[in-house]
Amino acid sequence: MTTTVDKASPAYALPRGVTSTHRLRQVLLAVTIGTRPMLVGYWLVMLFLFLVISVGYLISTGGLDHSMWDWGTQSPKYFSMALGITIPAAYFGLLVAQGITRRMFSVAASIYLTVAALATSTLWVLMYQGERLLYSVQGWSQTMENPHLYHDTSQAGLIFTEFFLLILSHEAAGWLLGITFYRFGFWRGLLMLPLSLIPAVVTEFLLTAQWLADPLKSIGYQRPPLAVAVPSILVVSALGFSVGYLLLRPMALKPAKG
Repeated sequence: MTTTVDKASPAYALPRGVTSTHRLRQVLLAVTIGTRPMLVGYWLVMLFLFLVISVGYLISTGGLDHSMWDWGTQSPKYFSMALGITIPAAYFGLLVAQGITRRMFSVAASIYLTVAALATSTLWVLMYQGERLLYSVQGWSQTMENPHLYHDTSQAGLIFTEFFLLILSHEAAGWLLGITFYRFGFWRGLLMLPLSLIPAVVTEFLLTAQWLADPLKSIGYQRPPLAVAVPSILVVSALGFSVGYLLLRPMALKPAKG
């Protein structure tokens, strides 16, 4: 009896003991190790600015009437956009040349960026709680400088929700920016800029938090209920990652320079 082997099946294509899950973990490990200095470095800089400079300033001056940590609330979404931009340019050619499919690369990047968003949002919650404890002990007022979904730092769930959604959507926008500029070049990538920024722009309008909140309220715009905003942002972000994969799928590897 003759056994027919399907050469297109993963079992035939991969060496013994190597599965698609195993390769996905290896891709995630490669991206994590490569971007760890960038991500952890950002966290350390923010912690240093708060713990050493901000707290030292507060203690030396006898305290202020607003949250010092709230001054840094704009930075994580823009840093996360830069992280999303970095991954396609830094890892696409390298990993695909090693036999990683474009689909697996896109899935790994999406997983990594989602975990990074979860980690950064958790850090923001913890730092707000640490500041809340410090202000409570010192008898200082922890007033927010920027409009948020939350009105008090005891609302940890709303803090996490706001930052996770903002970071994830800006990562999706960065992912699209990185892919369009990498694939189409500077000028065509620049023309596609409005489309690439859709996940971030939609999220800003749906959450109406931080710096954009006051200008939007001044023209009479009202934020939709969170029951509408939250799932809408998750869908738009997921679509951003999916569109990025569709843009990567037909793209050939570029020859190495030099």
